[in-house]
Amino acid sequence: MNTPLLPAMTLREWDGPLTSQLVLEPANFGLGSLPTQAQPRSIARAICGFCSTGCGLKVHLNESKQAIGLTADTDYPVNMGMACPKGWEALTPLAAQDRATTPILNGEPVDWDTALQTFCRKFQAIMDQHGRESVAFLSTGQIMCEEMAFLGALAKFGMGMVHGDGNTRQCMATSVAAYKESFGFDAPPFTYADFEESDVLVFIGANPCIAHPIMWQRVLRNQHQPGIIVIDPRKTETAMAATQHVAIQPKADLLLLYCLARWLVDHGVIAEKFIEEHTRGFEEFREFLKDYAPEKHLSAIGISATEFEKLAWTITKGERVSFWWTMGVNQGHEATRTAQAIINLALMTGNIGRPGTGANSITGQCNAMGSRLFSNTTNLMGGHDFTNALHRQKVADVLDMPVERIPDKPSLAYDQIIQGIEDGTIKGLWMIATNAAHSWIQQKRVRELLHKLDFFVVQDMYATTESAELAHLVLPAAGWGEKEGTFINSERRIGVSRKVSRAPGQALADFHIFRLIAHYWGCSQLFSLWTSPESVFEILQEISKGQPCEISGIEGYDMLEACGGVQWPWKESDRSKVNGPEVTEGRVKPTQQRRLFEDGKFFTADGRAKFVFSAPRPVIEPTDKEYPLVLLTGRGTSAQWHTQTRTGKSAILRKLYPAEVYVEMHPLDARSRGIKDGEIVKVKSRRAEIEAQARVTSTVQRGQIFMPMHYAEVNQLTLTSVDPQSRQPSYKHCAVQVGALVGSAKRSRRRGGH
Repeated sequence: MNTPLLPAMTLREWDGPLTSQLVLEPANFGLGSLPTQAQPRSIARAICGFCSTGCGLKVHLNESKQAIGLTADTDYPVNMGMACPKGWEALTPLAAQDRATTPILNGEPVDWDTALQTFCRKFQAIMDQHGRESVAFLSTGQIMCEEMAFLGALAKFGMGMVHGDGNTRQCMATSVAAYKESFGFDAPPFTYADFEESDVLVFIGANPCIAHPIMWQRVLRNQHQPGIIVIDPRKTETAMAATQHVAIQPKADLLLLYCLARWLVDHGVIAEKFIEEHTRGFEEFREFLKDYAPEKHLSAIGISATEFEKLAWTITKGERVSFWWTMGVNQGHEATRTAQAIINLALMTGNIGRPGTGANSITGQCNAMGSRLFSNTTNLMGGHDFTNALHRQKVADVLDMPVERIPDKPSLAYDQIIQGIEDGTIKGLWMIATNAAHSWIQQKRVRELLHKLDFFVVQDMYATTESAELAHLVLPAAGWGEKEGTFINSERRIGVSRKVSRAPGQALADFHIFRLIAHYWGCSQLFSLWTSPESVFEILQEISKGQPCEISGIEGYDMLEACGGVQWPWKESDRSKVNGPEVTEGRVKPTQQRRLFEDGKFFTADGRAKFVFSAPRPVIEPTDKEYPLVLLTGRGTSAQWHTQTRTGKSAILRKLYPAEVYVEMHPLDARSRGIKDGEIVKVKSRRAEIEAQARVTSTVQRGQIFMPMHYAEVNQLTLTSVDPQSRQPSYKHCAVQVGALVGSAKRSRRRGGH
């Protein structure tokens, strides 16, 4: 049989890369083999700009010192050569087509001179008419420490604002409030080595498999065959990998923790000597616990006596028990007391200050810790207190400016600033590298309120965010990789990130935008020494002296890079205390893994940790006949980040999660509503109604649904409610109903389709 010849078109590829472009050659820097155009001529080190893990990256540079690729840094003590999908794609968002490349005023491109004159004229007019408290700023845990410090100092000391907060309020305010009251300072005690050194790890409202995958890899390196306990209503990816999943009812965690504490007291398995020597308030706590006999509360908690006993005995038998929490605790209506109940357990069992122990809050954003210490929002920079005259004078002396320029009261919190817009007391708002029109609770309300502002400025990488599209003025900012500075990660490690790419168009680093604003405002003389990020870092070192977070012993950016980052505190006096000092490039190298409270001394006036507690309160919005389901929110996949402003730019990352919002619900709940897997359903709260694809799964319990927070629609549903101590929003619980669409509206979407 004769086989016909195929047309020439089928034998040749007419577009795409040439074969010569795909030929691999041996590469430098231990990178194996690469195509010619991907061959780096040098490498720069950077800290990933997504989550708080703080992974080290090696960015590959071409002859022009521009980034052409990256790999995970095998020498960095955080990730040791590992990276999650977001880290591998960190450069991609920089090349997005919708980058803000010029200032935009009322929808039209303008030059920087026009933009900055308008910025100053509008804000000055509002403050002249309505006072210093009529303008506020909202910043972020995504920019560098030095930029945060410059923004906070410029806004409050230079421009005269009183109020400014950050999106760190959405993730870490609870841990800050809890640590301050219990330990005397915002001081996460742990180091990542504790993941590997514990013999029992307890994760409460935390899903590190998805939210912090490199931290989970550190858990997997643990050689002690640890018990891994996950306390979470939902069967998360971490719960599936755990040795015990304690599937409590939503927001029953505080009650569970008090019952655990009561059980430990009743069974005489508390660290009496540690409690006596290093804490205060335990006898009052013991008396308080009399109302929390487990058998009285297990029904409300939602677990059996057998499950409770197994949990309690596992913790008791551990020699090195570490307690970890994140947003499942922090974003609740009684979040601070829940975090402190975890701290209480660590204290009463003596599980703090030793390897593999601790009451350990996992931070959210890459520089949330930097924001907590240096952003000058609710704390005076360096962890000082606006209401303390000695603190104000110290900061004024370091900055060489009149003390009268420093406000003598703290800022309104984020929710109070939003409420101020509604009340008409906040007339102008400056939003930097955050996206409240997507991320804040009860989203529709926030968008309506932003329209009320006399003047609204957004400073961001993109002019297309939900917030930027509402702004009167958009200032184009450089992103991660287009500037340099330091981040502080969850384990208090300060790492330096270098500039590896040029920002597009007229976009500028936030640092340089702040310098320009200082000039146009007429207060540049106050910041004459703030000439570069590293010069500001030196100022922050001086401000930190005498504080628990003191970093005076760090010898500049080069030392941070040579040492693989440095955990605070690191004082000048610490340089002489290193046993057999290891010297790197002429510098004493701190021990890479250092935890707090090894000496049993805390940052309170008497050096003792404090037991803090109060009775649990009912949820703000219980379910009822009309709204019978509890909405849980959280992270969806390790490929998504917050409002997807950056991860949404990566085609690779978009393939790793569904394009459309979805809702997980239990099979019996779905069946009773006539809902099939893959169908589009309506999800309704008292605030909004949205459509989502149903994912029928037993990972959620009956009476509960789960939706990832990354989709813009989800925060239309959430409830305006904050924890009274931390003022952090309660994203994790509200009442909803779910129903099938009817008639012609009923349809399905292909799972994971784009």
